[in-house]
Amino acid sequence: MASTALFFMLAVQFGCITTNIGNSEIMPRFPAILIFGDSTVDTGNNNYILTPFKGHHLPYGIDFPGHVPTGRFSNGKLVPDILASMLGIKETVLPFLQPNISDAELLTGVSFASAGSGYDELTTAISHVIPMSKQLELFKDYMQRLERFVGEKEARRIAANALVIVSAGPNDFIFNYYDIPTRRLEFDITQYQSFLLNKLQNFVKELYDLGCRRIIVSGLPPVGCLPIQITAKSQILRSCIHKENSDALSYNSRLEKLLPQIQQELPGSKILYADIYTILTDMINNPKKYDFVEVRKGCCGTGLLEAGPLCTHSTPVCENHDQYLFWDSIHPGESTYRWLSQYLAKQLLPKLSHLAAGDLFA
Repeated sequence: MASTALFFMLAVQFGCITTNIGNSEIMPRFPAILIFGDSTVDTGNNNYILTPFKGHHLPYGIDFPGHVPTGRFSNGKLVPDILASMLGIKETVLPFLQPNISDAELLTGVSFASAGSGYDELTTAISHVIPMSKQLELFKDYMQRLERFVGEKEARRIAANALVIVSAGPNDFIFNYYDIPTRRLEFDITQYQSFLLNKLQNFVKELYDLGCRRIIVSGLPPVGCLPIQITAKSQILRSCIHKENSDALSYNSRLEKLLPQIQQELPGSKILYADIYTILTDMINNPKKYDFVEVRKGCCGTGLLEAGPLCTHSTPVCENHDQYLFWDSIHPGESTYRWLSQYLAKQLLPKLSHLAAGDLFA
């Protein structure tokens, strides 16, 4: 009976090649979604480690199903949750470190991300969270458990055809270069970008070695437009920090050129660049287009500094959560993540569709 149930689950996962999103695009049907990165994609792993970087208290999660905090640094769902729902994979993506997570849940993917993480090991030395390198070790544990559940062959098929999202980088610049100038004493900005891009390249190649083939890598957001950065450096004018945005643009340009080179070295892979900078900048410059009324302050508290332990159940929040681009002084709200998810679904996922049918049973 158990083997019959397992066969049925696998048939559901692998039987459907495509799904329709918004009645306009035919998307590939991924068997699972695998997430690596920082607070933008951490669905709760930091709940289970010793770090002050936690979002496991209200008002975080106030608009999440059940109105409960889950460890997500937002009022509601994150991009992994929204995309997983769009693609018919699952409604929410659980953190890998969640105790007693079921084998069936692993089958459709999890998040290994950790708020405060980055490519630079020094970043996590400051925040005491899970470095990107350790997230790869967690992924190895995941694969071993998946192999015990469905067998090595099926586990490798799931990994090869999963949608993999990597979202990290801002913490490296904020923690180690701008606000705490540790790396600035060692590198100029171009050198530090090269240092991080080399770390990123090695990370993607190791994902490939571990079986992943469909990978989306996010660039940097307009770091200089984060409310907390504006508060620190442009409190009166509340204008974005040009130098930090310029650095983000140059990093993104180099990343966009690097990813096709990595793909060329890795047969059978598809590695895409997610340009979140452009759409977030458009939200900031044209807020009415996205139904926003405030794009330079967070919804939590004053919106100037509150985040993490400073954004608590006793902190007042704005009346209309969806009208604020940012939930706190660092992190976007669910409405922003929905716009970002629509961009990914429309601009990037169709580029993976030609891989689905041919590779699914390879």
